[in-house]
Amino acid sequence: MNIQAVEIVRDHSAASRNVGCRLCGSRLRHTLVDLGMSPPCERFLQPDQLDQMEPYYPLNVLVCDTCYLVQLKEYMSPETIFSEYAYFSSFSTSWVAHSKLYCETITRRLGLGPDSLAVELASNDGYLLQHFLPLGVPVLGVEPAANVARAAIEKGVATWVDFFGVRLANQMVGEGLRADLIIGNNVLAQVPDLNDFVAGVAILLKPEGMVTLEFPHIERLMAENQFDTIYHEHFSYFSLLTVDLMAARHGLRLIDVEELPTHGGSLRVYLCHEGSAWPRKDSIAQLLERETRHGLGEMSTYASFGYKAQRAKRDLLAFLISAKEEGKTICGYGAPGKGNTLLNYCAIGTDFLDFTVDRNPYKHGRYTPGMHIPIKPVDAIDEAKPDYILILPWNLKDEIIQQMRHVAAWNAKFVVPIPFVTVIDPSEYEK
Repeated sequence: MNIQAVEIVRDHSAASRNVGCRLCGSRLRHTLVDLGMSPPCERFLQPDQLDQMEPYYPLNVLVCDTCYLVQLKEYMSPETIFSEYAYFSSFSTSWVAHSKLYCETITRRLGLGPDSLAVELASNDGYLLQHFLPLGVPVLGVEPAANVARAAIEKGVATWVDFFGVRLANQMVGEGLRADLIIGNNVLAQVPDLNDFVAGVAILLKPEGMVTLEFPHIERLMAENQFDTIYHEHFSYFSLLTVDLMAARHGLRLIDVEELPTHGGSLRVYLCHEGSAWPRKDSIAQLLERETRHGLGEMSTYASFGYKAQRAKRDLLAFLISAKEEGKTICGYGAPGKGNTLLNYCAIGTDFLDFTVDRNPYKHGRYTPGMHIPIKPVDAIDEAKPDYILILPWNLKDEIIQQMRHVAAWNAKFVVPIPFVTVIDPSEYEK
């Protein structure tokens, strides 16, 4: 019998809930969903680490009844999570294409040129800023993970290895740097001190500059049961209602919003200084009205989400148990953070998945946290010829199915777990 040694940090007492909202400071008293104990989702293990203790922390998600920020307590510091990071954005073809289109569009919209400066916060491996270079726009990335930043620097993307906030913003301004454009793609959720981060943005931004932030939309997360997008490195989850309040706290103003399909449904918001000349578009009022109509300003809306997560867990386990009882072989595709939340919440290990694969060589030969599923190169699927392939980064299912359509040759089928189990025959699939 293999008994895993785990280090579990538990604090479910009533006193533990008496913590303040990281945006407005109000006491947190309400739970969105409790996904139990889970290890850090990007802590992929080397073979010699499998018999060592793993830290487990609660995935208990709280909601502020004042500003409606959905949030986790800070169980792990950003330094622990991001000093070395396993996620490289460039391994998603569709995400790089999304970023390239953004660069071209925003350059035209703002009239950026050789005298401008575009700064990306949490710039990862240069997946986005690289597209400004042929447009003649100077760029600077800020990325705390040194291993990821090295990849950006090798692409010619100037990158500072540091965490962003008021301290760094003042340092940058002191060195004569002010930004015409500040970009934050999927970083807002990863900042435990929101007020320090947004205050830093306001310091760095030129008087008529623009900020764009992309983040998963809590409305879509709840409506489509995307509970697996909850993990420890995501400290917060946002509605436009909450972002509007957040911006106003720091002298910033929402002027536009776009709804995007990325990451299961995201918002891209545009912000400027309160006193700038940018007009506010009707899109803001329209989405704020819709969120209000859908109850995102009422605590009762958040109260029913936990049941949907429990139902999805039962649904997936029932499918996997039935498939294994029929003698079917199953592997995974991808080793994303969301996949590790799903695997640990549902207790899916090698008794269900023989292995998973990933395009990122950094993860090859390692094991998923908690469930210890081996991670192999993508061509391992062609060698094993499984009956079912469980798509863990389900937000990229179209891209993955297109890449792997050839598995239809041995009648393999894809399984998408969110919002509930869907089985897809690649020979019949159309986007």
